[in-house]
Amino acid sequence: MDADTSAGTSAGTETAGGAGADLRGAGVVVTGAGGGIGAALARRFAAEGARVVVNDLDADRAKAVAAEIGAVAVPGDASAVVDEAREALGGAVDVWCANAGLSSPGDALADEDVWAAAWDVNVMAHVRAARALLPEWLERGGGRFVSTVSAAGLLTMIGAAPYSVSKHGAYAFAEWLSLTYRHRGLSVHAICPQGVRTDMLTAAGSAGELVLAPTAIEPEDVADALIEAIAADRFLVLPHPEVAGYYRNRATDPERWLGTMNHVQRTWETGAGRPQTPADGKI
Repeated sequence: MDADTSAGTSAGTETAGGAGADLRGAGVVVTGAGGGIGAALARRFAAEGARVVVNDLDADRAKAVAAEIGAVAVPGDASAVVDEAREALGGAVDVWCANAGLSSPGDALADEDVWAAAWDVNVMAHVRAARALLPEWLERGGGRFVSTVSAAGLLTMIGAAPYSVSKHGAYAFAEWLSLTYRHRGLSVHAICPQGVRTDMLTAAGSAGELVLAPTAIEPEDVADALIEAIAADRFLVLPHPEVAGYYRNRATDPERWLGTMNHVQRTWETGAGRPQTPADGKI
């Protein structure tokens, strides 16, 4: 059945943009929610008592997830559904999960259209959503923007230049939103997992099998990590905690980090199997 969309901003949604947010009654939109991480997020928000809009390009998948959790399906391009989603929620969006993404493998020689598509979906869809949501959120002093970035946005991903570069852009935009508007009530979360057992991991092919699959987690683990971050009003969401150490080492010893990642690249090119992580974990 459809979720109740008759109410506007409720007591629950009034706190949806602050620390320790009560998600009961909050109006939540999850893009790319027909499967994988997006579906897990939609299910978890619904379990928390939120009123959820499920968005996906695949209308059948969006409707199936929505029917399962008592939500509303709003299929279509994630860049163009803010108004329809807002209407479905009775006039206000409290939490926007910019989750839709493209895996976009390829090297620096990838076609222009591959680069353009990665940038459009992985970065500009977030910008367009924020552009549509910010005026209302800033006026009422609250809102929550969730960006599904990937650890590739903090580190990199071999064999996927358009994906890595665009995910760096997604992280940079989320970071910019947070530092610019947090004093005006905007909460921002950047989710940066490594491998997650989804269709996107399968699409990553042999590079994903080498780098991501051995430590892959379930989409539900990502949803759990986000809910914990919302409770703490914490920006960076790391379902794989070890990514924090990798990110630190990338910043403090870039030459070593680049050398290690080049070793991973060469291992992938030669098909020699999974490289050994250094004993000190300094990937």
